[in-house]
Amino acid sequence: MRIAVFGAGGVGGYFGGRLAQAGEEVIFIARGEHLRAMQANGLRVDSIKGDFVIQPVQATDDTSRVGKVDIILVAVKAWQVMEAAPAMKPMLGEETGVIWLGNGVDAPAQLAAELGAEHVLGGLTQISAVIAAPGHIRHVGIEPLIAFGEMDGRPSQRVDALRQAFERAGVKVVTPADIQAAMWEKFVFIASISGVGAVTRAPAGVLRSVPETRQMLQRAIAEVTQVARARKINLPEDIIAKTLAFIDGMAPGVLASMQRSIMEGRPSELGAQNGAVVRMGLEVGVPTPVHEFIYASLLPQELKARGEIQF
Repeated sequence: MRIAVFGAGGVGGYFGGRLAQAGEEVIFIARGEHLRAMQANGLRVDSIKGDFVIQPVQATDDTSRVGKVDIILVAVKAWQVMEAAPAMKPMLGEETGVIWLGNGVDAPAQLAAELGAEHVLGGLTQISAVIAAPGHIRHVGIEPLIAFGEMDGRPSQRVDALRQAFERAGVKVVTPADIQAAMWEKFVFIASISGVGAVTRAPAGVLRSVPETRQMLQRAIAEVTQVARARKINLPEDIIAKTLAFIDGMAPGVLASMQRSIMEGRPSELGAQNGAVVRMGLEVGVPTPVHEFIYASLLPQELKARGEIQF
């Protein structure tokens, strides 16, 4: 398959790297020092599943030179989706699938508005990976998993072909019958642990072991679950217990990506995660006091990171 990875950070670099390692034609869309390092030295991935290097690597910041691709894996931050979407248009063929792999549940609709709903699929990943240095990805925790599917749940040739590509790459891959429910299931987890982690500045092992923060986590998880069900999302009955069990199985030092961004003073996905829970809760009449507290507490620092206020 011919696959463009739009955003070659921890998620895009890891999964795109595995596909390239397996022989798929992968083109990384990146920028700055990270792009230049890949062009000069290839892509290095250090992983708990085994280290590897892709060299040479196809990488560019000019999508007009890529040509048509079969799949675009979108791995930018949620707040970058609307800016990135127009640049994907030169790579679209009639059957090209565009798969959102980031955190949050708003991006598929945003991509569909710009690119056409016929191109957009839902997706999600489970992994903890970061850019360790330009051209260098470090996978630090969580068994890598990727899931994707057509938004309406229908089977399709492009979903099946990409599933087979990931299987050849040795990546755990799932094609859920209801990708929207699967995305919300991840959203229940990621919005809760990101928000509680960011407001406490504590890693997963601390959040789950201190009774007060564990209770805060559980309440945050319950709020997202209630919002999802009010929006007719078919979540598992045991979603709260299942999410807590997943957190209990994480490496104790893991920090969520949004949490890392906030702790480092960089723009984050606060609006697409905790802010989105608050907004959608208001839309369906579901109170979200924990997420309201998290969002309000972190918003001044977020605005500072974006240069909108100074203090």
